[in-house]
Amino acid sequence: MDSATGLIFNPSVPLWVIGVFVALILAVFVFGLWRGARGAWLRLLAGLVLLAGLLDPKLTQELRDPLSDVALLLVDESASQTIDGRAELAAQAAEAIREAAESLDRRTPLELRVATVDAKSGTASDDPGTRLFNAMETALADVGQDRIAGAVIITDGRAHDAPDFAALDDEAILDRFPAPTHMLSTGRSGAYDRRLILESAPNFGIVGEDTKIRLRVIDQGNAPAGAPSPRITLSIDGRPVRLDTIALNEPTTIEAPLDKGGASVFELEVQELDGEITMRNNRALFTVQGTRDRLRVLLVSGQPHAGERSWRNLLKADPSVDLVHFTILRPPSKMTGTPIRELSLIPFPTRELFMQKVDDFDLVIFDKYVRRGVLAPAYLANVAGYVRRGGAVLIAAGPDFGGPASLYRSPLAEIMPAVPTGGSLETLFSPLLTEAGEKHPVTATLPQASATDPTWGRWMRLIDVEPRGGDVLMSGENGEPLLVMDRVGEGRVAMLASDTAWLWSRGYEGGGPLAEMLRRVAHWLMKEPQLEEDALTAMANGASVEVVRRSLGDAPVAADIVAPSGERISVPFEAGGPGRWRALFEAEEQGLYSITDGVLSTAAAVGPASPKEFENPIATFDILNPVVAATGGAQVMLREAGIPRLRRVSGTRRAYGNDWIGLRERGAYVVRDSRLTPLAPGWLALLIAVGLLFAAWRVEGR
Repeated sequence: MDSATGLIFNPSVPLWVIGVFVALILAVFVFGLWRGARGAWLRLLAGLVLLAGLLDPKLTQELRDPLSDVALLLVDESASQTIDGRAELAAQAAEAIREAAESLDRRTPLELRVATVDAKSGTASDDPGTRLFNAMETALADVGQDRIAGAVIITDGRAHDAPDFAALDDEAILDRFPAPTHMLSTGRSGAYDRRLILESAPNFGIVGEDTKIRLRVIDQGNAPAGAPSPRITLSIDGRPVRLDTIALNEPTTIEAPLDKGGASVFELEVQELDGEITMRNNRALFTVQGTRDRLRVLLVSGQPHAGERSWRNLLKADPSVDLVHFTILRPPSKMTGTPIRELSLIPFPTRELFMQKVDDFDLVIFDKYVRRGVLAPAYLANVAGYVRRGGAVLIAAGPDFGGPASLYRSPLAEIMPAVPTGGSLETLFSPLLTEAGEKHPVTATLPQASATDPTWGRWMRLIDVEPRGGDVLMSGENGEPLLVMDRVGEGRVAMLASDTAWLWSRGYEGGGPLAEMLRRVAHWLMKEPQLEEDALTAMANGASVEVVRRSLGDAPVAADIVAPSGERISVPFEAGGPGRWRALFEAEEQGLYSITDGVLSTAAAVGPASPKEFENPIATFDILNPVVAATGGAQVMLREAGIPRLRRVSGTRRAYGNDWIGLRERGAYVVRDSRLTPLAPGWLALLIAVGLLFAAWRVEGR
């Protein structure tokens, strides 16, 4: 505790009265001197005594508790500080400043507050960038301005919350930053960088049409003259699809095919420029949801039956389906003498459909088809080739499937997932999910699905087949295969071993989810990603990333994750239901995360396609310069000048030198006790003044 003595005044009249009184005293004094009055000086002294009485001076004695000065050490740990060795340099400088602060002269205590700023100052989806000024104000929010000794900021100079300094003068800046603010830069002189800017990209696209992407590539900093033109690689779901050389600094549009429905991950990458400080802004990733403009389906009905209308109604109910229905009402063997002109005006284009345009269909369905000489073996062989080329076929078998006229006795047998045994079960039975069906996305979440009690209506006929490949998802009560799906070449094929599924659409015994089941089967056949049974997906929600692994086989162990900075982590999978496992992790950085389980790979984009942190990673003094200049701070390039020494400075002395930076001594305190002693009471001043005036009268009267 310290003591201090001072003098204060407590005028008993307004200041303008005191001013008039002072003028009157001086006038009387000057007039006396002009007249040669010997008592002029005594009258002046009497006036001053009266003036002291009016001012009422008091002697103050205070007991004070000195307050420590507070200095801020702010370390930028944002994403842009992770490149070019900046993080290591910042850590070294911060440690040196801390040690120097501890060894400073303790005449005025100093409290050094250490704060950091990083990308977590907002959510990943907000993309706040570096909130440098917000971190400064938050760290010193509870400190009076008379205690702030200064701030040392270790940063690359990139701040995304800077005030509009153009609208502030130095006084306004000092109101917010009242002490020397020093910037220690972690940047490098002569640095340069190449950046990919994604100007526009679609969220949705039509399958089979090109997706247009508009982009631009720029060089920032001191890029070398004669740098090569940018080379852009476009990948879709990790598969490179095109490579382009484009002009620098000019908007460019490239096109890419969208060849599947569902989500497709598009990744653009510009080739690295030799010597650039980071590759983090050379990539952009976005997701395009593919939708089919029109779904073209060819339905081949072998003979009229009760379920034929159900198939037609289901397909025609979907406005996005273009249906071509081919029904065999009479085989060629049953000819009559009716003239052709009375039977049909236009012959059915069998050859055109099955030989020339079959590849135009997204799905071909054979419903109780029986070979009767209408479709030549060459047509059916072409359908088998269509599947191997990537097409999709669904076979709904009837009782003739095990007979000599079976579709299995044709070139289509090569692609069928099951072999008929020749018999059928002609009785009511309950469709059930198999073990694989409980895991497969096509059937696992069907309404009221259960392996033992699905609460579905029963069917009336089950064709006896023996699987020879693929997965059996549904079966009869005794385990007989009912729904079998398989991959053939690049295409897919499914078989429904019953012709009485239509009972579900009629509500028999409560019915069942026929429309949903057939929709899922059709979309799986057309390779809808959401229905893939063996898949690895990742979804980012803010900074939380969920990795989902679907499989009909063994459980995966862990997800291996590579962060945008190259850091690797491993997150174990946890069971999330039959055939489904989940792994959750919090993203520490913004950007593209590469994820694998050792078999499959995927990617997740956290934050925007182009994070603010890497819009311009070149270090700069420009953003902080108004604060540094107004507060009398220093700007130091650590790589060139080294880490400066730390000093305390007093008064208005300059706060930096060639190899040092200073923190001001503020001398703030709290008053614990105070005493006031009057020096000139009014009665005493009046008495003295009267005495002096009387003395002046006596001197002048002689």
